[in-house]
Amino acid sequence: MMYQKGRYDKSNLYKTMNKKAIKLSVAPMLDWTDRHCRYFLRLITRHTLLYTEMVTTGALIHGDTARFLRFDPSEHPVALQLGGSAPADMAHGARLGADWGYDEINMNVGCPSDRVQNGRFGACLMAEPGTVADCVAAMKDAVTIPVTVKTRIGIDDRDSYGELVDFVGTVAQAGCDALIVHARKAWLSGLSPKENRDVPPLRYDIVRQLKRDFPHLTIAINGGIKSLDEAQDFLTDLDGVMIGREAYHNPWMLAEADRLIFGDESSMTSRHEVLERFRPYAERELASGVPLNAMSRHLLGLFQGQPGARAWRRRISERAHLPGAGVELLAAR
Repeated sequence: MMYQKGRYDKSNLYKTMNKKAIKLSVAPMLDWTDRHCRYFLRLITRHTLLYTEMVTTGALIHGDTARFLRFDPSEHPVALQLGGSAPADMAHGARLGADWGYDEINMNVGCPSDRVQNGRFGACLMAEPGTVADCVAAMKDAVTIPVTVKTRIGIDDRDSYGELVDFVGTVAQAGCDALIVHARKAWLSGLSPKENRDVPPLRYDIVRQLKRDFPHLTIAINGGIKSLDEAQDFLTDLDGVMIGREAYHNPWMLAEADRLIFGDESSMTSRHEVLERFRPYAERELASGVPLNAMSRHLLGLFQGQPGARAWRRRISERAHLPGAGVELLAAR
């Protein structure tokens, strides 16, 4: 299906969810943004939209659904990212996500790993805009919450702006509520997933041009953004900013997000208060059999740049995996 300029349905706006929520988000990151990480980040920022790790439709349909979808109510607003390419399976996964209470369903069209390509989802689907559109339409028919797509600006040698416009237009016409664009193209062979996050050059200008060409489509930008100052700059002409690795390694960068991005002047907590508020959660999870290091690994960047941070990280890294390790290990000293 080829995009035809002028056919975009303006009724498909990002209006079933508070559009304010997309202004700032933390990216879905495999092995990182699990429910423990999201609970911790929510103690730092009330309003930033949080994403799950990518969950494949196969895992949801054939695996332990509760293990993949369980989350704490305090995590709202929280979005479920799905990986897949079969419209019926994507619709089924979207229904599960909506039934579990997620605020948004996001389709992964950006991951370049070999494993993901072999499963025929992720960035390779940029070559199949019709398939992505069919999945979006099926999910829109299945749920009433927003359905969004996270993508790249191109793949391999298919990186012309015209081809990107065709992709975005086709997906938008299917009812996509918002597009999150990683401002790098992906090389599907020759680069590792890690290299694909760094080697292809960032093209922020491409994302800004997309917004000019699709003014009624909600568009957020992702890739290489390291500060709230940068985020505020992008928000002058884009609808949202997604921050990835920086928010994980230096989570306290989000401490002023509620005030600067969302206009919430409520008093900000301190790093020590965050630890104290995380403690009851960790105790509950320990009692249910979750090992301390499954939670503590997400906290290691909390005191980045502060006196004693290295010793605190070392103590947790060296002892949290030991039998009987308890929440007292997390105390800042």
